[in-house]
This record gives sequence, C-alpha cells and structure tokens, in this order.
Amino acid sequence: MRLRSLGVALATTASLCALPLAASTAASAAETPLSQGKTVTASSQENGGTPAADAVDGNTATRWSSAATDDQWLQVDLGATASVTQVVLNWEAAYGKDYKVQISQDGGTWTDLKSVTGGDGGLDTLAVSGQGRYVRMLGVHRATPYGYSLWEFQVFGSPSGTQPGCGTANAAQGRPASASSTENAGTPASAAFDGSTSTRWSSQPADPQWLQVDLGSVQDLCKVDLNWEAAYGKDFQIQASADGQSWTTLKSVTGASGGTASYDVSGSGRYVRILGTARGTGYGYSLWEVAVHTGTTGVPPVQGGGDLGPNVIVVDPSTPDLQQKFDDVFAKQESNQFGTGRYQFLLKPGAYNGINAQIGFYTSISGLGLNPDDTQINGDVTVDAGWFNGNATQNFWRSAENLAITPSNGTDRWAVAQAAPFRRIHVKGGLNLAPNGYGWASGGYIADSKIDGTVGPYSQQQWYTRDSSVGGWTNGVWNMTFTGVQGAPATNFDSGPYTTLDTTPVSREKPFLYLDGSAYKVFVPAKRTNARGVSWPANAGTSLPLDQFYVVKPGATAATINAALAQGLNLLFTPGVYHLDQTIDVTRANTVVLGLGLATLVPDNGIDALHVADVDGVKLAGFLIDAGPVNSDTLLRIGTPGSTADHSANPTTMQDVFIRIGGAGPGLATNSVVVNSNNTVIDHTWIWRADHGSGVGWDTNRADYGLRVNGNDVLATGLFVEHFNKYDVYWSGERGRTIFFQNEKAYDAPNAAAITHDGIVGYAAYKVADTVNTHEAWGLGSYCNYTADPSIVQAHGFQVPVKSGIKLHDLLVISLGGMGQYAHVVNDTGAPTSGTNTVPSKVVQFP
Repeated sequence: MRLRSLGVALATTASLCALPLAASTAASAAETPLSQGKTVTASSQENGGTPAADAVDGNTATRWSSAATDDQWLQVDLGATASVTQVVLNWEAAYGKDYKVQISQDGGTWTDLKSVTGGDGGLDTLAVSGQGRYVRMLGVHRATPYGYSLWEFQVFGSPSGTQPGCGTANAAQGRPASASSTENAGTPASAAFDGSTSTRWSSQPADPQWLQVDLGSVQDLCKVDLNWEAAYGKDFQIQASADGQSWTTLKSVTGASGGTASYDVSGSGRYVRILGTARGTGYGYSLWEVAVHTGTTGVPPVQGGGDLGPNVIVVDPSTPDLQQKFDDVFAKQESNQFGTGRYQFLLKPGAYNGINAQIGFYTSISGLGLNPDDTQINGDVTVDAGWFNGNATQNFWRSAENLAITPSNGTDRWAVAQAAPFRRIHVKGGLNLAPNGYGWASGGYIADSKIDGTVGPYSQQQWYTRDSSVGGWTNGVWNMTFTGVQGAPATNFDSGPYTTLDTTPVSREKPFLYLDGSAYKVFVPAKRTNARGVSWPANAGTSLPLDQFYVVKPGATAATINAALAQGLNLLFTPGVYHLDQTIDVTRANTVVLGLGLATLVPDNGIDALHVADVDGVKLAGFLIDAGPVNSDTLLRIGTPGSTADHSANPTTMQDVFIRIGGAGPGLATNSVVVNSNNTVIDHTWIWRADHGSGVGWDTNRADYGLRVNGNDVLATGLFVEHFNKYDVYWSGERGRTIFFQNEKAYDAPNAAAITHDGIVGYAAYKVADTVNTHEAWGLGSYCNYTADPSIVQAHGFQVPVKSGIKLHDLLVISLGGMGQYAHVVNDTGAPTSGTNTVPSKVVQFP
C-alpha cells in the first residue's frame, strides 16, 4: 500500500475539483465520453482499490493507479472504431511528467496522437485527431516516486461511419458449452446453445452459478440474447474472456424479470458466460437459449496452429538421404557461432539406424514421441570440438531432447559448454562429456535423463545434473553438482568436486512438442516436489493442441505476437531471429512461450524484450534473448515491481532461456533478467555478457547486472551467469535457494579502480542483499581471468550478510592461470588464490 501525506492528497483533490471539466472546447460537460464504462486494461495496478476500471467510471472520487515504475499504461477499448478528437486526463497527485496518448485499431500496433513532455499534472485537455478502437496513455517518466494515477481518462469523438454493424447470426449455436452445475442429466449446458427453445439448461438451486460457451476464437461481441425459462436470474453479469480464466464484465444486470431480453455489449473474447449472482425464484437458473452476436473491426483474429515454418526439419526413419540432411545443416552451423541460422530437427517415433547427427550452433534435435524410447537412434548424437582445435569451451547454444540413443561404439559424445541442455534422453550406453583428445571443456547441464552406462566428464570443469539416473560417474574437475540423481557419487567437496543432494526441492520439466497420431501437441509436465529420477514414462501433466498456439515464424511482428497473446493463445517460436519494436507482454496465467531451434528475440530501440505479469504458471522455455545496440533497461522481467502474490502451487518457470549481450554485435542492457514474482523456478539459464565476438568492450557491450531476484522463495537450479560489469547475481528476495552456480568475472575490467565500490575491489559474483534474513545455496564457483589487468585482486567471489538464516555450502573461487586473483572466497573467509596453477580455494560451509 502506498502511503502519502494526507494534506497533499486533499489539497490536490480540492484543486482538481475546482477546475471545470468543461474546459474543453470540443466537449461540453454534458457530453458522455466514448470511453465511459468501456472495457479497460492496464499494465499494473497499485492495489485492489485502484483498478483500471475506476479511470473510466465517470466518478472523480475513484482512481486507477499503477505500480511505481515508469513503463506503465492504461488502455480503453471503445468497442468500435471511432474518430477521436479529444482526450482529457484528470491526474491525481501522482501524475505523468512525460507521456504519450496513442491510438490503435487492433490493440497491437499503436500510433501517437500526442506526446506530452514536462507535464504538471492536474487536468490535461488534449486536442487530437485519429481513428481507432483502442486509446491508451503510455507513461514514459513519472513526476513523483509513486506510479501514474488518474481520476478519469476520457476519450471524446464520434463513432466511425465505416464501422460494420452487429451481425444477426448466432455465433454460439452448437459451440462447446460448460456450466458450474446442472439440475440433472436432462438439462445440460449444451441445451442452451442448440438452437431449440424446447430444450434448456438449468442449474442447481444456489448462488452463484454460471453458463459458458466457447466461440472457438476471439471475436468482437456486440449483443447477447437471453431466453429465460420460469427459473430466471434476477441479478447477473454477461462476461467475456480470451482464455476462459480472466473475465471482463460486459454488462451488469440487476432486478431483471426473466422472459426474453437482448443486451447490447461492447468488447471481445473467445468465451462468453452468464454469471448469475441472485436468482429470481427458489429454483436454479434456467435458460432455453443464449445467442451471441458478433461484429468485426476488419482485423481478423490471429489463427492458432498451422505448419512449423521453413527451418523445422521433420523426418521419419524412411526419409531419403537422412544422414545428408544432418550433414548439410552441420556444415553450415559447425563454426557459425554468431550467425543467424537457426534449425530444429524433429524425429517422428521409430528406429533410426546408422545415423550420426552432429549438432552445431543453434541446432536442436528432438524426438516427437511422448516418451524418449519412442524415438530410437541406433547411432550417435554428437557434439565435438574439431572446429576449435579440440577446445570445447565455446560449444554453446544447441540442444538434444526426448529421444533414446544406442551409441555405435557404446559411448555417445556430448562435449559442450554453456547453453547446451541434454534433456529427457535415454542413453543405452555411456556418455562422454569431453572432446576428442580430452581438450578443455566448460559445461554443462543434464536433466530428466537416464544414462545406463557411465558418464565420463574427464576435462569438464563443472556440471549440473538434475532428476536423472546414471550407471556411474568417473571424475570431475572443480564443481560437479547433483540433485535427485540415482547413481550419483556421494558428496566429497572437502577433497573432491562433488556436491550431491538426494532430491530436488521443486522442479517441473520443460514443455515439449510431440505427435499424437498425426496431430502436433505440446506436453506441459506437472510440478514435482522432492523429485528423484526421471519423470517418464508416467508423464504427469497436460497436453495442449497446436491450435492453442500462435506458431511464430520469421517475419512476424511484435504487434501480432501480442495480439495472439491477448486472444489467449500460447506462443511457439519456430527457428529464426525476431526483431521486436515493442515489448512482448505475457499477462495470462499458464501461458506457454516455447522456442524451437534457439529462436532468438532481439529488442530494438532500447525496449525490453519480454515482460511476464505476476500470474501463476507461465512457462518460458527454449529461446535466446540477444540485446540490441540501444540500451534496454531489462531484457526479461518476470513479475511486475512489488509483486506479492503466492505462486507456490503453480510457479512460473524459466528453462533453457538464454541471454546474450554482445558477441553478435554491440549490445547494451542495464539488467538482463529481473525476477519479481514469488516462487519462480529458474531451471538452467546462461546469462552472458560476451567476452569474445564482435561488439565487445567494457562500455561497448556494457551490462551492469546479470540476474536480479526481488521475489521471495525463488529457486535456481543450474545457474550460469558471466562477465557482468557489476554484480552477476544480486539477490534481495527472502528464502531464495540456488543449486549450482557457475561464473566468470568480466575479463575486460580495465583496472581495479573501475570495479571498486564501497571500499571493496571487485563486485561479488553472487551477492545476497544485506536486508535478506534467509538464503541457502549449494555448489557455487566463481573464476577470474582479468586479461586487461592481471594485477587485479578481487576481494571475494561471494558476499552475503552474516546471519543464522544465510547458509552457503561447497563454494570455490579460482584464478585462471594467474590472470588476477581472489583475496577470499566469501566475505573475508577463505584462503586467497595465488600463482598460475589454477587451483581452487574452497569453503565447505559458511558461516
């Protein structure tokens, strides 16, 4: 709750009330705004007492107010295209200093009607000219530390003469229906939509009750006809929804008397429901028929489903020249570290004999069965490092998923570095994680996999394995961490590299595409608690048909992507590079955003790439965000600032989502990932400020923070964050947990002075804020390689408050070849590194 001086608030209110609302020359005080009572949405609201609807209710004693951050908006749906001539903003004390008033035909592509800079609050009456259905205030800069707050947001003008009328057809007839209850089997929900006035739906005799219909796609709604039986609704609401979960009230009716009635409405939705709140009789609610009429804005809805685009290669065991297909892509991608090629191989269930699928940059291979063993490769899926003279430390950005491998010589080779997940794989043999010749290697991640033989890391410096089973594990270099892994070695961090936890506290496997007969679906696994071993073949979870996804293909615009989300569709990004001119906004609970072939999002002109609202169960998986050359504040934001909701039953997950700043060209971002939502699970991410490639330099690809966690009860499993100008991880939420952390400090720090703050040389790789009381982490490593100034002595790798609730287990720091040193491991504890021998300095337990 925001606190403010009562005197200031009252004085402001008094001064506003003294201003004549008829100050407009085009709109008299008696004229009703086009916006009044219409459907309104906002980027956020300060609390439950300041909803968006209060800005268009005609009452200057109620208000909308936003979260306390600059990037906020309020949007009204006028219900039909209108010619807009004037917009009046009646600001509360928390006003916008700089803002825009914009108009849109589809709610996705916006045109500026007026830009205001240096505003002084009070009553702003703006003469404008434009046509559209949606009008919004887009805040740029606030005038106060609070959010934006409007007593009223009024849009004046006239309906456009080109707007189509309301259709006479019944869009609900024969469509799927459901209800809160039925009186008996003879009065089902479907009877209210069958076109017959001799059949009816009736409910149990209780309040509230509802009846709902699925129109099949988002449509513009203009009228609803109700034909009540004798048991009618006295008080009820007509509501619409894009996803069947979040509802907008189109019409509230009180004191109705039954019979037949038609109600003009304005709004859009795929689902329409009648929500009864008070019955007119002692019986339930009973409707002979419900008819829904629709109009059109001329903008067709975004369609779900369809083909998977040009860079998805779907094969089966009989595909001609199959080996050649793998070889052709590998020839393009083997050394194409910063190129734009993106590829996804999808293998239909069956046995593939004699195949060696070599996997290069931005290439993914996945089986299309519901279980890994449905797709059997009698051969190999190979990652090696011949392109880099046997050095595997740059084998990034590739993946394998959901198939079984019987290696041709008994052991498969997967010599990868960061951002190369190995998920849901059954290796019927051994697995070698080192390149041919056992050169340098720096990885990696395995989850939900079964390796029947032995895993040989050999030269791998660090590795994290989760919820899997292994036949054995031969060695490790510095940091090998296991949770929920059957067959994992016992913890020996005092003398070796192993940290082993018997179970993973919270996990949910990544969504994946599969074939159900000939139909594509996305399987969304269920949350697991204290998991051990693989999730399959039991496969708890849900399946979503492809027509519930907007299949995003190269050339798609951010406006279309956001329109699809507004309709209630999920997103499936096919392989490609997507430049965004507006932030992708995920606002619906349980939305799936899934990428194939390392689909890459690039925010242009300094916008943020992706925002997720503070809602339950969003799943982000399988894509890369690449910073643009104009600084973004935050590339990925999960939850709005100040989020407080409890999502423990259904957390948002971020899996195989990778962030890159620089390397493919100059990139700038103040924050890479900010997590505001409570209970979020970060399951494998590499957040990387580039140390090589193009567009690399201390200021050329400046990025201050890798991961900032503000939410409570956030869990990170498999956290790789490297090279940021300030803190790589800054954790200020309570009860956070991290299992496995790998870090390198920024190579290019020009000197000690450039990274000295608060009397400390060097920003900690992993910083827990002084205000935090409870935090725990296991298996943490930070390495320094100060190539620009090897004389730098970093104070410590880790910095945490010394409190009984703060516990760190098995952490180390390393000087890579003597290029810089650490004075301590954590705070002032732990032996310093020294010399050029690349020997870890360890702390087994802190404090």
